[in-house]
Amino acid sequence: MTRLSYFLGIVALAAVTSAQAAELPAEIKQAGALKLTVNSTYAPMEYRDPATNELVGLDVDLANELAKRLGVKIVWSETPFAELIPSLQTKRADFIISGISDRASRRETADFVDYLGTGPQFFVMAENEAKAATDLCGKKVGTTRSTSFPVEIEKWSKQNCEPAGKPVIQYVPGENSIDVRNQLKQGRIDAAVQGSETLPYAQTQEPGKYRVIGEPFAKGYQGIMFRKDDAALREVVTEKLAAMIADGSYKAVLDKWGLGANAVAQPMLNAAPQ
Repeated sequence: MTRLSYFLGIVALAAVTSAQAAELPAEIKQAGALKLTVNSTYAPMEYRDPATNELVGLDVDLANELAKRLGVKIVWSETPFAELIPSLQTKRADFIISGISDRASRRETADFVDYLGTGPQFFVMAENEAKAATDLCGKKVGTTRSTSFPVEIEKWSKQNCEPAGKPVIQYVPGENSIDVRNQLKQGRIDAAVQGSETLPYAQTQEPGKYRVIGEPFAKGYQGIMFRKDDAALREVVTEKLAAMIADGSYKAVLDKWGLGANAVAQPMLNAAPQ
């Protein structure tokens, strides 16, 4: 993404929030509810609390606060990660806030209001001898197949393994982050990749089990995903999110989940690198 397009995205959002207050689309206002669907296997973004079976997570808290400020309730549903985008396109969901990365390939039919920094990160079992990411060259590395991470792994591998005369990483697909971690614990893969926002939680849930290797090897953003033709809803949600950032309630949610360092200074439109 160029500096100019990034700047224009900021200007566009600033214009939204400084203009007359945006309005909810009539059909949502009349129904008094937002239809939202999530993939509840991506803790701490959205997951089922094992103790209560309640749907919880950072995205759930943000969405609930947005709905409160919009004066509507949320009707939640759950779906596999690969079905999130189809659920938006078929209008089963009004927008998607479910740990989904802003990617150029997804912007052909959708816009992203970016709200959280993220990046893919290698991790291994604690007893693994790997010290640096290049120690994973030639090894089996798993990640969720329907994310951007397989492409990021391939790109990183070609840039870092081949020049060092090492074999490239062997990518192994998984259905979701839980499946990938299970493959790692079973010894079917040598290492894994998840979003940097999920690993602190995984480490607290299974203390001493995993060890992170290096820093995130790419930078990106998670975004609230809207249909291209649904600008009115995008604008009103952006307005409320900007207000949450300004009054500190956004940061309070991130801090609750230990992700204050992933905060953004303001909502950004389609801001992730190309």
